[in-house]
Amino acid sequence: MSSALPHLLVLGGARSGKSRFAQGRAEALTGKLVYLATAQAFDDEMRERIELHRADRGPRWSTVEAPLDLAVAITAYSTPETVVLVDCLTLWASNLMLAERDTATATDGLARSLSAARGPVILVANEVGLGIVPDNALARRFRDVAGRINQEIAAVVEEAVIMFAGLPLTLKPKG
Repeated sequence: MSSALPHLLVLGGARSGKSRFAQGRAEALTGKLVYLATAQAFDDEMRERIELHRADRGPRWSTVEAPLDLAVAITAYSTPETVVLVDCLTLWASNLMLAERDTATATDGLARSLSAARGPVILVANEVGLGIVPDNALARRFRDVAGRINQEIAAVVEEAVIMFAGLPLTLKPKG
């Protein structure tokens, strides 16, 4: 495996196919597969979703819980022989906000960890800015934080796609 493989950002709305696309891209590469999970199971429905995702990935994958310290996890698990898949930056943004962490500082750290990553990293994020303006301050802040994270990460990856109805649309080409 070449560490020169580009980092990829996969954006999309809910149920757009972004996680499936990202997983397929990762599985097409040789080497170890590490899934950095940002989701936290606060209720039964979310626990069920997490278990379905885990079962869908299969035995080739190692799962690492990284709800807050994503940059540290990327640094720890990125090797030339490993493909790292981060799912998802939007849940990570929620986690940061709930923990009252500085989202700008965390995003800068994430961008630096991507620049230093020794192997390919694929990141998944929701595009939440295509709808109406939210009617409350917290939802508007969340939309703004998620949008800023997506912009910063899109700037440092070599490839970005957005998913619509299971179809990828290239936003930023490879190389």
